[in-house]
Amino acid sequence: MKNRTGLKTIDLVLIGAFAALMAICAWITVPGTVPFTLQTFGVFIAFYLLGGKRGTIAVLIYILLGAVGLPVFSGFKGGYGVLIGTTGGYIIGFLFSALVMWALYKPLLNTEKRNKITKLLIPFCEMIIGLIVCYAFGTAWFMVVYTHSKGALSLATCLSWCVIPFIIPDLIKITLALALGYRLKPFVPGNR
Repeated sequence: MKNRTGLKTIDLVLIGAFAALMAICAWITVPGTVPFTLQTFGVFIAFYLLGGKRGTIAVLIYILLGAVGLPVFSGFKGGYGVLIGTTGGYIIGFLFSALVMWALYKPLLNTEKRNKITKLLIPFCEMIIGLIVCYAFGTAWFMVVYTHSKGALSLATCLSWCVIPFIIPDLIKITLALALGYRLKPFVPGNR
């Protein structure tokens, strides 16, 4: 059974399940010198298993749930205030990341020969580009909000606070999303 958007009931269930998975991943904090959550892992595995359209909708639903006040963001936070705060740009950046990965999805999907390596390499490249988009949007947002509330901040300082400490963890999350997603893909209806 399809609704007006052309999504089947199973698509809606999967979108909801992966929006919930993103919330759960946001609540999991990995301690370290700079603690991080598994939020981006949730975004990447949703994209990998659901594909461009459904993955992007799952990210949008996740952000909207947080915007209306449900505590789906890291630290069990929610509400519009989180989105307009210094880290809100990274959360909104997830949507831009998903949109860019979706835009790359069809051209890269239609490559001629697809062996096991390219089946993982293509999504890995999509996710790296998506991560860069998220970093760019989130960092620009952070600089604007921080400068408005506390004073000027150099790009180098902002990158050292908001990007550099997270590069290795995010690459690990991409690798884990691909490894787990590759094994789960046969069980997800309508995957790419």
